[in-house]
Amino acid sequence: MTNPSKAAVAVPSALIDALRGAGRVIVCGHARPDGDAIGSVMAMALALRGLGLPVRTVTADPAPASFAAFPAMETLELTSEVDATATTVVVMESGALSRTGIAGLERGHVVNIDHHLGNTAYGAVNWFDEGAAACGEMVADAIDAIGVPWSAAIATHLYLAVLTDTGGFRHSHLSPRSFELARRCVEAGADPVWIGQRVYDSYSLGRLRLVGALLHDMVLEGEGQIAVLTVTPDVHTRTGSTPDETDGLINLPFSAEAIRVVLMVRDGGDGLTRVSLRSKGLLDVRAIAERFGGGGHKNAAGFTSSAALPTVRDAVLPLLLPLIA
Repeated sequence: MTNPSKAAVAVPSALIDALRGAGRVIVCGHARPDGDAIGSVMAMALALRGLGLPVRTVTADPAPASFAAFPAMETLELTSEVDATATTVVVMESGALSRTGIAGLERGHVVNIDHHLGNTAYGAVNWFDEGAAACGEMVADAIDAIGVPWSAAIATHLYLAVLTDTGGFRHSHLSPRSFELARRCVEAGADPVWIGQRVYDSYSLGRLRLVGALLHDMVLEGEGQIAVLTVTPDVHTRTGSTPDETDGLINLPFSAEAIRVVLMVRDGGDGLTRVSLRSKGLLDVRAIAERFGGGGHKNAAGFTSSAALPTVRDAVLPLLLPLIA
């Protein structure tokens, strides 16, 4: 059931002024970008270019390969550092500036746009709206506020954002606002069939083998109500997949009705363990992620740790068991 109470938070006048009055602009999202991050970044960049502004889009990590055919993706630069002096820096859905993985952004006039609890309000301008099902919903409101008409390219990226961050219009934070955005996107020229095929039906064979390996090795806890997925470099080697092909796989166990919580732990081979948590209904995994310095939504949260994967997994699992008691 959708939540009809999630009305949009008004776009702050300071944010409108910062965008309209910008000179040079850098737009970026969080590291290891997902569909909402890419869609939000690219839609905002296209809109600001519509105002005649010089805009760079940057990312610390490559976008998922399935997004390569989306509009203007050739303009997305892969970098770990920028010189943002005398530049307006628009950051999407990053709880802290460090989560972008890009150094030098702090030298600019930072505009912080986010829909996750726990944001540290690091910007000169901060706009937070937890009621937004996707950051793309906020970007759509911002584009309207600065008076840029939606092109088919803008609409395509906005649809990508809301489609992916709602799990294909299935997550509990959906609202009528989400469907109104989707309607406007299609009306403006977005092709939902093409977008859906690119997002969900254009993976590599390695990704398909990865799905099989993860489900084969999946461990059930809590009398079969908690699924634990473990991703290591060895799994990628065996399946011929890459780390960026794990996006969305955490939702696979939910196709079994009995599973109410999913824990995915990933060893990226860089000394960090990345933890993703998902839940159904009223089960709140955000509170658990916050205990480890992370955050997110009630049904979708995560964090990163420098501890070894087995250590992190063994620390999180006991905290999940009371949820399904």
